[in-house]
Amino acid sequence: MSFKPLLRAFQPAIRQATITNTTPRILTSRLFHTTLPRMTVHNIATLEEFKETIAKNQVVMLDAFATWCGPCKAIAPQIAKWAEGDFKDKIYFAKFDVDALPELAQELGVRAMPTFIIFKDGEKVDEFVGANPPALQKVLVKNLPEGVSV
Repeated sequence: MSFKPLLRAFQPAIRQATITNTTPRILTSRLFHTTLPRMTVHNIATLEEFKETIAKNQVVMLDAFATWCGPCKAIAPQIAKWAEGDFKDKIYFAKFDVDALPELAQELGVRAMPTFIIFKDGEKVDEFVGANPPALQKVLVKNLPEGVSV
């Protein structure tokens, strides 16, 4: 197998630059942009951040997940899709890693992953355990703010 086509593909990104009295250096050009991605599911890193989130937003769907949890990884794209589409600006989607914030997991009584907790006006109103998108969607629709529909 020849690597010449592969090398040709990367040649625009790699340039040799020779600086006087020094050895040649390889420079790579930036072929990506540096704008921040639009966050649809917000990551909670501290207990204070959690309290601020549920206080500021009328309806919050909190996803308690673990990085090693297969079902958590499986349902994450569906949650992101809902946050960008059907429930955008209706429900604030947030998540936290139970291993990174064990005190929050204990405070909320999380015993299995994924656990989804719905808060309305700062109060816990509903909980759903498991990676079942149709059932979770029903819970989200049930807990929409008054007068709002999907």
